[in-house]
Amino acid sequence: MPDTEKVLTFSSTTANIALVENLVDELCEQHSIKEDFYGNILIALTEAVNNAIVHGNKLEEEKQVRLSVSHEGQVLKFTIQDEGPGFDYSNLPDPTAPENIEKPNGRGVFLMKNLADRCEFLEDGTIVSLEFDALSA
Repeated sequence: MPDTEKVLTFSSTTANIALVENLVDELCEQHSIKEDFYGNILIALTEAVNNAIVHGNKLEEEKQVRLSVSHEGQVLKFTIQDEGPGFDYSNLPDPTAPENIEKPNGRGVFLMKNLADRCEFLEDGTIVSLEFDALSA
């Protein structure tokens, strides 16, 4: 059974991404997570939270983002939920396609899928679950 370590709920302002960075620092220190995983966790998680704030909640500060973290065995799991309408996560443009390479955005989901060991979208995309096999046995 997973142990929930922490739940953060915060308003939809990009300044709150600093809370996520602090959480990742704290978890990596607490669990002695290797530096190799630190960058993957930090980038994937900040992308997920940024997407929840900007695209999900449309920067409406009265809307909340909920971030929970739990661990079970060697797996560190993050769940990010926004109050937006969701999105079609199965039909996104490929950011590596030549016509998209120069675009300044559109890489968040791609990064999450490639940096996390498991990335799953739930509730029409209003919830993203990121799992990392990062904990020592």
